[in-house]
Amino acid sequence: MGALRLPALTSIFTSSSVRSPPALKHRLRFPLRRPFSAQSTVQKAVATELGDGKAAKVVEKEKERVITPRYQDFNAWYLDVIANAELADYGPVRGTMVIRPYGYAIWEAIQDYLNVKFKETGHSNMYFPQVRPTSETIVNHMFTQWIHSYRDLPLMINQWANVTRWEMRTKPFIRTLEFLWQEGHTAHATAEEAEKEAMQMIDVYIKFAYEQAAIPVIAGRKSRVETFAGASRTYTIEAMMGDRKALQAGTSHNLGQNFSRAFNTQFTDENGQRQHVWQTSWAISTRFVGGIIMTHGDDAGLLLPPRLAPVQVVIVPIWKKDNEKTGVLTASSSVKETLQAAGIKVKIDDTDQRTPGWKFNFYEMKGVPLRIEIGPRDVSSGTVVISRRDVPGKQGKVFGISMEPSSLVAYVIDKLNEVQSSLLERATTFRDSNIVDVYSYNELKEAIAQGKWARGPWSASDEEELKVKEETGATIRCFPFEQPEGPKKCLMTGKPADEVAIFAKSY
Repeated sequence: MGALRLPALTSIFTSSSVRSPPALKHRLRFPLRRPFSAQSTVQKAVATELGDGKAAKVVEKEKERVITPRYQDFNAWYLDVIANAELADYGPVRGTMVIRPYGYAIWEAIQDYLNVKFKETGHSNMYFPQVRPTSETIVNHMFTQWIHSYRDLPLMINQWANVTRWEMRTKPFIRTLEFLWQEGHTAHATAEEAEKEAMQMIDVYIKFAYEQAAIPVIAGRKSRVETFAGASRTYTIEAMMGDRKALQAGTSHNLGQNFSRAFNTQFTDENGQRQHVWQTSWAISTRFVGGIIMTHGDDAGLLLPPRLAPVQVVIVPIWKKDNEKTGVLTASSSVKETLQAAGIKVKIDDTDQRTPGWKFNFYEMKGVPLRIEIGPRDVSSGTVVISRRDVPGKQGKVFGISMEPSSLVAYVIDKLNEVQSSLLERATTFRDSNIVDVYSYNELKEAIAQGKWARGPWSASDEEELKVKEETGATIRCFPFEQPEGPKKCLMTGKPADEVAIFAKSY
């Protein structure tokens, strides 16, 4: 076989459909790529000098960062927030993204929490080569070599890895050609152990969503149509985004013996009999970062739950005269050291290239939960001013908070906890006010047409479920674990139903 021929780099990084006038080519950053939104932080005004043959002057002018209002265009708002909060940017290969330090720090906070929980529940981290379309293939290849008897079970591993898969339409963090995730894989001696494991891991995800991300997910079982290919049962956590679409934020699969039979992954049981193992797999990805943005963000930009925020408190020193600067910076550094010693993630912005007002807006846009302002008067009085990101304007600002270490630390921790609780309460109220109980197909269609989630009894066939998707664009997100009591009739057929299902349009 001859050597493989690769396309020229220019054919990868550019598109034949992209055209620009010769006079404007120098305005575009290589590679040619559509920005996150039509609004750009930096615009270049090009003044062409005529008649003397000189090159055009390029004058860069930094403009105020602008975020499209959420109600006006939710998708444009989302892209503006990602760009302006410096979370990610498009990569040079179509469909990829580069996660910037601030965005990656959110993912690291997710990793830090889950990594501890995985190890507490008996899992060990390892690494498999990047293989797709499904990693169960290489996992079973290795499990078959490692598992011989019941003494080798349970085998419970996890890996943090990147994944590449085809996506027709990409959206940063939500759907990209490549993304980051963790994927757990376990093998057990009995069906009961596998089911207990699958439920245990979806419970880990539920607690993470509520306690860390402040996202009130609905957990439940996927329908047969929506179950992961090769799984006996799929469990999911479904989150309502700010535009009321559903986001599948994490899944846990009971794989039964489907893959172990296909790959002949067996063990010798205590009676000397050869048995196929029972397996699970479960995962959460960087799409959760997108979920945090779309759940909590507002027209001012990103709004981060304190437990996942890369910066929990930003200190903005304020001075006008040179003789005020030293005292203000000294006090600011002292406050920073006090908070850091208490385990609070704090940043001080003591640059003098930007005004305090610019900094206020910038860190609000980046979703920092608390802002501390320290000026000359605060230094004299030994106090600070503290503003909450989730309560805009004067209502969220408190003056005269003592710089005394124990008092300051207690106040800041209390306010961070308040912000965390406030975000969860706000998201829960929004979710509950947008779920409609329906008892007929017409009511379901009406609820979906209004952009809401529909909850109703369901016992219809897979074909009828696909009909709902075709006619409304909505799918069964899950059969919630929490079910209402009493007799039910299927909204589609009128026949008895054991469960209610939740229908919604999704990402």
